[in-house]
Amino acid sequence: MANFEILDPTVEPRRQPLTYVARPDSLTGKRVGLVENTKYNSDKLLQKIGDILKQEYGAAETRMWRKHNSGVPAHAEIIEEAKRTVDVVVAGIGD
Repeated sequence: MANFEILDPTVEPRRQPLTYVARPDSLTGKRVGLVENTKYNSDKLLQKIGDILKQEYGAAETRMWRKHNSGVPAHAEIIEEAKRTVDVVVAGIGD
């Protein structure tokens, strides 16, 4: 006889507190990092967002990184480089 594990999807999820980083008052002169997740058109969407942030909100520059795949968090190299080279980060998806 095979052993089976029964999972009940109706249980309450564990609640984890979220802590948000303070947002800047303005993007004027800020360096903006864009992290795309490899989904179709996510790079194009983020590039357009980056252009708008520069043209309409005064961001100084944008820089884009690509995650290994959409199912994982940004890898350590992206996070460490972003800490050194940008002021704010926008993460995006595409489908």
